Amino acid sequence: MSSFYSLEELKELGFKSVGKDVKVSRKASFYGADKISIGDYSRIDDFCVLSGEIELGKHVHISACCAMFAGDAKITVDDYSGTSSRTLVYATSDDFSGEFMTNPTIPEKYTNVKNEPVYIGKYVQIGAACTVLPGVTIAEGTTVGAMSLIKDNLDEWGIYAGIPAKRIRDRKKDLLELAKNIDE
Repeated sequence: MSSFYSLEELKELGFKSVGKDVKVSRKASFYGADKISIGDYSRIDDFCVLSGEIELGKHVHISACCAMFAGDAKITVDDYSGTSSRTLVYATSDDFSGEFMTNPTIPEKYTNVKNEPVYIGKYVQIGAACTVLPGVTIAEGTTVGAMSLIKDNLDEWGIYAGIPAKRIRDRKKDLLELAKNIDE
């Protein structure tokens, strides 16, 4: 038996859509699979958790031990992008101010959950153990160094790192030419 689901098995799990040549680990967990779309040639590794409305483009890689919590918002990861191991992406978050209760076991009227979509653009790579907070847009071509906190939008074609993530320098665009060869 393969460590990845077959296309037939993925269809049985009830995903919204599954592209061609997709690889999804049998050790990954999905909550609301009917809201999750996985594009052509994408891969989801062991011990990942995806929950809520999530759209993965083509050639997207979600490395081992990553989690994406979309809640009532949406997480989009565009083409040729990926997350390194242990990255967390939140489109939903409790209010930890002390004015409200927190966690999903509490009735909604006592909580103040923030739900804002997250967009991760084309050619984005997020380093290991990063955290992306609700409402963030990471623009095309951006890379983020390991263990960074992304709480604000990141501009295109930059290299960012830190807590919070700050732009260090520009990123080269040579990979745009390489991508043309992949799509031929």
